Amino acid sequence: MNHRELRFSLRPLDFLDGQELSRVGAVELRKRPHHRLLVWNSDMLRDLFRSEQRMRLAGSSTLEPLVGRRSLLFANGDRHTCYRRIVGARLRGEPLASYCGLILDTARSAVEELRPGSTATLSDWAHHLILRIFSQIALGRVDESLVSAFASWVAGALGSRPRALSYRYVRPPAAVPSPWRTFLCRRGELATRIRRGVRDGSYPGLAAMLPADIDEDETVDQVFSLLFAGYETTATALTSALQWLDRDEPLRHNVQDELDASSADGSSAADLPLLNAVCLETLRISPPALIAGNRVLLDDAEVAGQPMSAGTRLTPCIYLAHRQPETYSSPHVFDPGRFLGRRPPAHAYLPFGGGRRRCLGADLAQLELRMVLAALLRRRVLTSAGDTPPRLRVHGQVLGFGTKTTMAIEARRGTSDS
Repeated sequence: MNHRELRFSLRPLDFLDGQELSRVGAVELRKRPHHRLLVWNSDMLRDLFRSEQRMRLAGSSTLEPLVGRRSLLFANGDRHTCYRRIVGARLRGEPLASYCGLILDTARSAVEELRPGSTATLSDWAHHLILRIFSQIALGRVDESLVSAFASWVAGALGSRPRALSYRYVRPPAAVPSPWRTFLCRRGELATRIRRGVRDGSYPGLAAMLPADIDEDETVDQVFSLLFAGYETTATALTSALQWLDRDEPLRHNVQDELDASSADGSSAADLPLLNAVCLETLRISPPALIAGNRVLLDDAEVAGQPMSAGTRLTPCIYLAHRQPETYSSPHVFDPGRFLGRRPPAHAYLPFGGGRRRCLGADLAQLELRMVLAALLRRRVLTSAGDTPPRLRVHGQVLGFGTKTTMAIEARRGTSDS
């Protein structure tokens, strides 16, 4: 690993902020023969996403031990197509709409747990809520014991930047007592519980719809993948949206006025345009994922007119693509108005990645954000309980405002709690 890759790994925001005004829109992280480019130029991203048939998605040394080497997150070729067809079909259109009642009921119950006059650790509340929602979609029911153990296991590996770096780079032999051995042991315990649940038919959700020709180990990998991908980034985006609204009281009042003037639950973006714009702007200025996977060229090719050799690794950078002033005026300002009556620009707005590798749960995540925020903002006002507003930073593998942020809870006037 050279000095650029090391800086990107250890201090990602400092490194990326230093590249922000580059006119090239790409930076070389590694030279040949293992060439790697970090890309955020919109023309290059457009060509990259249009040319994915000439690329494969590389695995991730960070996520593979967690979700498994046969995870749908890293599948290529026919297997990737198969997973997209099966899982994707359940996360859009009418099947997606069928989850609205589940999301609304779970959100309302979670909002009631936020007692006026108390404080709450926002990240813990959001993660528990989103994991409860998605576990019902992935497993067909809430297995509270499994969900809690899974969340604790993930937090133990990725819950902070030091933990994530230790988990990624300090991996002694499994026989040596270490956090890495603890991680592997806990994964094995969770895998045994998942195998048991799949065998006895206890999980009738998405897990029961996976291809019939996969073995138990691959099924376990896919359940881990579904659970992890289905809650971590969405919960982080939810906490970020509430932080941005706390910093702009007039905007928060405008959103609440929009909710008061409508009975819409957020299931349709068109019914609550300002709330939807808040969600879109949250995902622009604070995208939970900094990058969108690593594509490897299978043959020599041109990307945006630039010749590149086979084996070149192209990494789309979501964070920098969202901060280009020629696309977003005043890119460091939280301004939902930029999305009112306008669609996000193609190839320059990619909180869920792009092309054929775009996140399968993108529509579900946006639906959850709107519906949970609508349910929460109708009944509660959350304000920062600390003296200093938290700053945006990378914690674990995601970009957000940290996991320890506490917020004071008040009932909204006119509700039964006030």
